[in-house]
Amino acid sequence: MNSAHRSLTRRLVPLSATVALALVPVAGCSLTGDSDDTKAPAVPTPAPQAAAICRALHKELPDTVNGLKRGTAEPASDYTAVWGDPAVQLRCGVPRPEAMGSKTDSAEVNGVEWLPEKRDDGYRFTTVLRRAYVEVTVPGKYSPEINPLLDLAPAVKKTVPKGVA
Repeated sequence: MNSAHRSLTRRLVPLSATVALALVPVAGCSLTGDSDDTKAPAVPTPAPQAAAICRALHKELPDTVNGLKRGTAEPASDYTAVWGDPAVQLRCGVPRPEAMGSKTDSAEVNGVEWLPEKRDDGYRFTTVLRRAYVEVTVPGKYSPEINPLLDLAPAVKKTVPKGVA
């Protein structure tokens, strides 16, 4: 993608993302015990097929997301990644979110469908209709929270096949 197109996409996403997220019902979302403030996302334990997909994704993840430099998640894992402080967190191979059963609304960002869930401070986005569930938690500090998905979508599209996990 050329820089002019990427710049245009970045300018358009805040408005379209705001509209898309405003249309998504977020009532009834539950929070898990995972901490969102730390640089230590819980490491998932994916099934073998999802684990292979997640390892491929890990190799393709960008060095920066929404202008935030990639850090090192502790413990180090091929299933997690972090950018910035507070951290934008990615976890691959997570279980199917409970909210997916009660919601059908999703937001498409650069060809990848995501289920948005409002959190106390930001959003959690989980891929929809992919062979492995990829979860991205974005603190509210990085509003509009959907912007990091712009940088993650190419890697997801390349390595996480469409289908049902």
